[in-house]
Amino acid sequence: MPHHLNTGLLGENMAKEYLLKKGFSILHENWRHGHWEVDIIASLNNTLHFVEVKTRRTQKFGYPENDVSKRKIENLIHAAEEFLLINPGWKLIQFDVLSITVLKNKPVEFFFIEDVYIR
Repeated sequence: MPHHLNTGLLGENMAKEYLLKKGFSILHENWRHGHWEVDIIASLNNTLHFVEVKTRRTQKFGYPENDVSKRKIENLIHAAEEFLLINPGWKLIQFDVLSITVLKNKPVEFFFIEDVYIR
């Protein structure tokens, strides 16, 4: 498996554990519909969270959250629309980014950006 795929899988597993420790219920991982995909769909306090996970093992190209573009958020919104058509009933939804930095010989850094909105 290519290194970047290993990093992504590691990050998604770490993200799941992070969210569980924060009290979230994980509903889906890598949920797909057509060409739309959501890394993690979770719930907390009657709010449905669509979480984009970004992980890096180096800061050579900046922080992981820097890779979450306007287009990526738009794709996340489209995926959420499809999910909500199939799973109606949620009144509160939110889009989040969980940035994970895994540097050699340093503690793992989590940066949870809640309720993302990009114009």
